[in-house]
Amino acid sequence: MKRAIKVIGIAAGILIVVLAAGLGYLLLRFPDAGPTPAITISATPERLARGKYLVTHVTVCIDCHSTRDWTQFSGPIVPGTEGKGGERFDANIGLPGVVYAKNITPAALGKVTDGQLLRAVAGGIDHDGKPLFPLMGYPSYAHLSKEDLYSIIAYIRTLTPIENAVPDHRLDFPLNLIVRTIPGPFSLNGEPNKSSSYEYGKYLVNAAGCIHCHSQQAKGEILKGMEFAGGWEVQLPDGVVRSANITPDEETGIGSWDKDIFVAKFKEWDQADTTKLNLQRMGRQSIMPWTLFSGITESDLGAMYDYLRTLHPVKNKVETWSPGAFAKR
Repeated sequence: MKRAIKVIGIAAGILIVVLAAGLGYLLLRFPDAGPTPAITISATPERLARGKYLVTHVTVCIDCHSTRDWTQFSGPIVPGTEGKGGERFDANIGLPGVVYAKNITPAALGKVTDGQLLRAVAGGIDHDGKPLFPLMGYPSYAHLSKEDLYSIIAYIRTLTPIENAVPDHRLDFPLNLIVRTIPGPFSLNGEPNKSSSYEYGKYLVNAAGCIHCHSQQAKGEILKGMEFAGGWEVQLPDGVVRSANITPDEETGIGSWDKDIFVAKFKEWDQADTTKLNLQRMGRQSIMPWTLFSGITESDLGAMYDYLRTLHPVKNKVETWSPGAFAKR
């Protein structure tokens, strides 16, 4: 009996050593997105204009990294909060833990190099060497062109500085360890093929991260075969929002839409006034930042439509809104 207890003790000790060694390796080896690029980005007028367009309307960095007014339809940005961070993402969107959007104004990034910003945006590692949760769409942004990435960084540098201390994210075990292994080395890409509506549309759909919100997920992974088919669920105080099916299925997706309908769906929110965004009037809520995406050019929206039309149609009827308190008032 004593011998058995001794053997068990030795085995337990070995197991503890192995686990400790594995944990030590994980903490020391990861995250790894390669060396920090030694770059200095020139803020040319062309880059600032392109960066503003991307940050505000396509990649919509300004969406998650600002305060949104959820008393209005689609949560438009509260003026004066652009880039200050602090938005909380938690179990209401299916996260195992809590993630906060970082402050990306010069007040927080003043001492951060352009190379560190590039590594964060495309590689998923912040300037302190910590992994970013992929809710920040670096897996998609890694496919952006070098010039677009440089333009985004150049424009972010021009945001009004806002002092706002943001808490660190708190992820549940084992995701708090797994997240360290997600960032990886990235390379800088050439310009997208704008002469091909399909190719450029695919580029823009990736940049906008459409697949992430418009796909059902389980444990952070998109369900195979349900890409772009909608159904991702978000719990809001006044009800439940589910993303729409944007595959070209005729009955449950956008298969019956022509390009003009698709473009008009976005453009109707361009310069939307507060009356149009009133929740009582709308009778529903949406997390889709319509007022930001409405600024995408008609040409770019048309290219996105051309790409979406080539997707595999998935029959998936989605009830995009289940009303709560405000609809009953």
